[in-house]
Amino acid sequence: MTENKRYNLHQSARLSCAPMMDWTDRFCRYFHRLMSRETLLYTEMVTAPALVRGGALHLLDYAPEEHPIALQLGGSDPEELAKAAELGADAGYDEINLNCGCPSDRVQSGAFGAVLMQSPELVADCVAAMRENVDVDVTVKCRIGVDDQEPRDILPDFLDKIRAAGCDRVTIHARKAWLQGLSPKENRDIPPLDYDLVHQMKAEFGDMHISLNGGVATLKDAQAHLEAGVDGVMVGRAAYHQPGNVLVGADQAIFDRDTGLTAEEAVLAMLPFIDDEMRKGTRLHQITRHMLGAFAGRPGARQWRRTLSEGAHKSGAGSDLVLEALDQVRMRAA
Repeated sequence: MTENKRYNLHQSARLSCAPMMDWTDRFCRYFHRLMSRETLLYTEMVTAPALVRGGALHLLDYAPEEHPIALQLGGSDPEELAKAAELGADAGYDEINLNCGCPSDRVQSGAFGAVLMQSPELVADCVAAMRENVDVDVTVKCRIGVDDQEPRDILPDFLDKIRAAGCDRVTIHARKAWLQGLSPKENRDIPPLDYDLVHQMKAEFGDMHISLNGGVATLKDAQAHLEAGVDGVMVGRAAYHQPGNVLVGADQAIFDRDTGLTAEEAVLAMLPFIDDEMRKGTRLHQITRHMLGAFAGRPGARQWRRTLSEGAHKSGAGSDLVLEALDQVRMRAA
């Protein structure tokens, strides 16, 4: 079992980076951690069956520098989730999070994700089973409802049941999920946001740590929601596509700490990591695809993206290419 420092996750969760399939892998998280030392990072969703039945323990790999870090699990069988949570805790994760928000077809076919909003008793059973097996935080990420559910009716009941099962921290994506008729991408944009409902839930469930997710694009947005009363804000695509705008400066703005690196400093700090990973057989593009947005909105950003996009797949490409791309940014900033 991996032993680590215990983190104050109620504090870390003031700002978090959302779990995003195919995006928030260990290479992405390492880069994000350099820009913010304080923000809570989440893995991509890992399914409990993959860990428990498939033995895919490599999905739990991460670097110690990534702490504080949460493992998001997908599943709906309490016993299997309890075993998967134990594997995650043994690997050293600081939090185990249950996905009750993903609307993709493959998630629905496995009877987990957003479809679980229709089964709050089952979610409560899953939370209780996981909590019994681990001594780290067990949390839930959910939607405000699905399909024809009335969020103002079902969400308080959902929160009440998971709280009774021992979950005291929840992240609420402030949109419904439409399980029929909308793609996962459309479910991120088309259902209207209801921030007021999330803030109302915080007022009604004052003893729970409630984070708001959905449509938050800037640090100013995050600060505004925190000032309005929620305990935390989770940022998704904006943190991935414009990490320099969201994560650089987050430690000062959100946590009042002078930590974290600038985008340029983070790129330079990635070079030893890249060299080490490439010695292990990692391809450069596996890492640099997560770095393309580092300078979004700044002079040289297009050249940075082009240099990495066109060159990282080529045989022999290494950290020298990253330095070459960084020079494009420096030249245009001069």
